Amino acid sequence: MPELPDITVYIEALERRVMDQRLEGVRVTSPFLLRTADPPLQDVYGKGVTGLRRIGKRIAIGLEDELWLVLHLMIAGRLHWKERGAKLAGRRGLAAFDFDNGSLTLTEAGTKKRASLHVIRGEEGLAEIDRGGLEVLEVDCETFAQRLTGRNHTLKRALTDPHLFSGIGNAYSDEILFAARMSPVKLTQKLGDDEVRRLYEACREVLTNWVERLRSAAGDEFPEKVTAFRPEMAMHGRYGKPCPECGTPVQRIRYASNETNYCSKCQTGGKLLADRSLSRLMKKDWPRTLEELEARRG
Repeated sequence: MPELPDITVYIEALERRVMDQRLEGVRVTSPFLLRTADPPLQDVYGKGVTGLRRIGKRIAIGLEDELWLVLHLMIAGRLHWKERGAKLAGRRGLAAFDFDNGSLTLTEAGTKKRASLHVIRGEEGLAEIDRGGLEVLEVDCETFAQRLTGRNHTLKRALTDPHLFSGIGNAYSDEILFAARMSPVKLTQKLGDDEVRRLYEACREVLTNWVERLRSAAGDEFPEKVTAFRPEMAMHGRYGKPCPECGTPVQRIRYASNETNYCSKCQTGGKLLADRSLSRLMKKDWPRTLEELEARRG
């Protein structure tokens, strides 16, 4: 799922292309995409673009008459900039937003159509879909600490909770926790002041660096290579591969359709965290350390 760095770069690319342009119309091919009926979609036709903003992991396109188009790409949704009136490609094509100077198309891979489009009127309407997460790049450490420790969650859960922090998901939380050298299952209310500051600084460093990387990679082109799995990442999506710091194989915790990646040496003091699917099966036989795991595999 595109997260804060990806959405930021998407919005920058859109600002260069659609700001002050007129939205001629919207072509929607998927009956599951549009999630609102009032205001009707036709109300945005002919309206000029007045602004763009990120709301969590959503992209909001502001139009005249206080109307907003709000896109949530979910896991597999992606945006593309095409020539004006470009045709939508097969089953993946969900919608096209036709502007004076080109068309913004929305595609979604896979059979589960989760991406969404909302038509919203006014700031009050936007506030209703805002989950209220803190913008880590816009607050000081004290404000961050208050939000982080207000409830006792694991660090992984806290960072990815949109009610606590805005725009951070599965991928960048793995990178942040590795940069901070912290276990994903450590509890927020067990952190010392130095640990809170270390996590705060890791959040800002990782998110800022990735915005700059993605911005540089896209250049003046529209960002097309948006993915949660990048070879430059230290942890996310690198299960079994060597940690870039110590060479220890990257470990994982699997739950539902998500996976948390971490380094047992750099983050958990050599302890293997229980993987639900395996530890439930192995119970007391679950290895406690990487050495035990390697011995069992041997």
